[in-house]
Amino acid sequence: MAEVLITLGIIGIVAAMTLPSLINNKKNKELETAFKKNYSVISQALNMYYAQNGERLTSDIVGQHELKPILMKYMNVLHDCGWGFTAASTSCIPNYNDPDRNSQVYKNFTGTSNINLGLFDDGQFILNDGSLILLQNEVGSQIYISVDVNGYLKNPNRLGHDLFMFQLDNKGNLLPMGAEGTTYYNANDVYCSPTSTSNVNGAGCTIKAINEKDYFTKLH
Repeated sequence: MAEVLITLGIIGIVAAMTLPSLINNKKNKELETAFKKNYSVISQALNMYYAQNGERLTSDIVGQHELKPILMKYMNVLHDCGWGFTAASTSCIPNYNDPDRNSQVYKNFTGTSNINLGLFDDGQFILNDGSLILLQNEVGSQIYISVDVNGYLKNPNRLGHDLFMFQLDNKGNLLPMGAEGTTYYNANDVYCSPTSTSNVNGAGCTIKAINEKDYFTKLH
């Protein structure tokens, strides 16, 4: 009987040590799968627009708030969230009426700072798989297309974990944020840093999520 109890105790200890890691690995694998799917969905939507209109979407073609209705035509949209900067009842994430426009929902890559919703406030909509698309589309400015791959109601709600940014260049190419030529590119990875507390830390992680095979397994 004592030997059985000792064995059960050892099994319990091993399970307690390995279970959190197994759960984390499963969660990160789900994020990786959802990320790849959404990257494909966004790319396909832009390609369908090009095929139908004979030109790529760029900031010269779409004015402020014109990008959202265009993209929605080429995606399976479950819910239109509005613009994301007025009343909370008309947006999928809480509005940011506070002066610094920081989100109380999303954190940076290290979870140390609230992110700035000014990068995501020109249109939001939910896809039928629960993903949340967020747009930045100001007149004469860069176009950012971002996605929360599992929706804002599910954690971790952090840049570079489940929230990823892409950028349209002036030729209409979809660039993973953090790639050379994007706003949040830096040779020293300051926008995808394991230590930085900046509220844009994580903005440049998209390129790593695509290129590094172990990117998601290293998330914690």
